[in-house]
Amino acid sequence: MTTLFSTFTLKNKTIKNRVVLPPVVNFGWADENGFINEKHYKHYSDRAEGGVGLIIVEATCVKTDGKIFSYQPGIWNDKHIKAFRPITEACHKYGSVILLQIHHAGLLARKTISGKVGGPSADPAKENSFALSVEEIKAIEQAFVDGAVRAKKAGFDGIELHGAHGYLLNQFANSAINLRDDEYGKTLSGRLKLATDITKGIRQACGDGFIIGYRMGANTPTLPDGIEVAKHLEHNGVDILHVSHGGEKGITPEIPSGFPNNWIVYIGTEVKKHVKTPIIVVNEIRTPQRASYLIENGMTDFVAIGRDLLTDSQWVNKAKSNEEINHCINCQPRCKRFGRPESCPVIK
Repeated sequence: MTTLFSTFTLKNKTIKNRVVLPPVVNFGWADENGFINEKHYKHYSDRAEGGVGLIIVEATCVKTDGKIFSYQPGIWNDKHIKAFRPITEACHKYGSVILLQIHHAGLLARKTISGKVGGPSADPAKENSFALSVEEIKAIEQAFVDGAVRAKKAGFDGIELHGAHGYLLNQFANSAINLRDDEYGKTLSGRLKLATDITKGIRQACGDGFIIGYRMGANTPTLPDGIEVAKHLEHNGVDILHVSHGGEKGITPEIPSGFPNNWIVYIGTEVKKHVKTPIIVVNEIRTPQRASYLIENGMTDFVAIGRDLLTDSQWVNKAKSNEEINHCINCQPRCKRFGRPESCPVIK
């Protein structure tokens, strides 16, 4: 029987259990030049020591004009490689497989950082937005490939392309945002051309053993659309799909009565029915019991535990030994960690 603590082989890597640390941003920790520090090292190494099977390091930008915020980690420069090596070495020491999520915000980049913001099409609600030229798209494609090469040099087992939450790759994939009439629009394959070309470029540059993950918005803009996106990504070489939402332009589907989790988990389990690529589901799974239910009933291959792995780095070890976990208390009106990670009242 497949359980939460079953192993899983992905490419040439054995993942020791089905628990994933998703790429939750540590606000305010990196500096304006994209360099991470000792806080990041302790954060990721603690969760590796705590038993997590697959660790995905937070959104790390491939170009300076694509940052979400000024203090986002970067992988746009060879100088960033050295800073990540202690993290990958620590995670490997504790037996975790580790990926780097690489990212470009596109139309959601901060105006204060880049002045004008580019995407597949201009956003009518943003006077500072513009449609990227083919030459600019090609430069972004190369930046993703170069970022993956740097990640490999830093010791990562692979990367995850951030194609969810309304960011650049999600913008291209979404027919409600991408209104282009050239090779990067019009059809599903056109809207996914950038993601497909990046995937192929990374595979050529980093080799077959390097894991290429993709965090996708499964309601882009609807769930049936998202399922087609997943099938296309599978066909074009993505190794693992991390299913989340598609941002503000995504339409929330209804979930069947009795489904044990929320709609974001539901869309992940629906995508699972249509592809053979391993699936990660995420969002408010929280407890070992809920996580185990999803795994044991074949509804997913992996479960990502976000806030509850932030509040208790030993979540996996405690789940295995049936110890009490320090769960997130869902601070209102918003998570205190969004302002400053150290302000979480539960973390000890």
